[in-house]
Amino acid sequence: MNEGARTNAGRADRERTLLRAYHVHGDTRARDTLAEEMVPLARALAGRYSGRGEPIDDLVQVACVGIMKAIEGFDLSREVRFSSYATPTVLGEIKRHFRDKTWAMRVPRGMQELQIRLAKARDELTTQLGRSPTVQELADTVEEPFEEVLLTIQSQEARRTRSLDEPTGDDVTLADSIGSRDPEIGRAEMRVLLDGAFDVLSDRDREVLRLRFAEDLTQTEISRLVGVSQMQVSRIIRQALRTLRADIERDSERSDAA
Repeated sequence: MNEGARTNAGRADRERTLLRAYHVHGDTRARDTLAEEMVPLARALAGRYSGRGEPIDDLVQVACVGIMKAIEGFDLSREVRFSSYATPTVLGEIKRHFRDKTWAMRVPRGMQELQIRLAKARDELTTQLGRSPTVQELADTVEEPFEEVLLTIQSQEARRTRSLDEPTGDDVTLADSIGSRDPEIGRAEMRVLLDGAFDVLSDRDREVLRLRFAEDLTQTEISRLVGVSQMQVSRIIRQALRTLRADIERDSERSDAA
């Protein structure tokens, strides 16, 4: 095992030790220590959403809330590294924050939740009836007063419109992204290629590719989690992809021969 892999394994062991101390023995100091050590991960994930109209410090705070939720919800029986488990929880918390902030006027939380229920009911009724449902039909379906449903539908106008000048990244606006190629398509294709071929890779290489193509972390973010330099991450990705490509090609040749 090389130095980077040993460092990564050591961090994973420490995470699990702190989690066990908290979940088994109720050691809140272990919980707080783990939360502090996960701040770089929270900051890295929050940084991916910078330039979208929210102060980075606020996003880091939201990400830290996600870290705490991940600590509370972690199952010690699962053979997964905590940082890997926490990443989707943190990203979900940040996305939820942005979803709530898309209301230009302060709309009650209950009305926002009813909005979601109405959207689902509208889709279901449209399919069943073959037409758009009336307000009364929606009210009957969600079992809410007619006036409340009507007010909630009208509250849609409180959602802010997005300006084409809205920044979505460094020196990039929403207008710049319209009509551009969706990067998720490429990542989806990569995930399909990776399925079933992971047995030819080491645990570390599998983790690096998962973080890059499944979690969409940058090489710098991965280097912090894995404990190697950004240059080493780049090298790991290139070598792992070459190994996978060779394995896929061998499988294709065997299938053609058969």
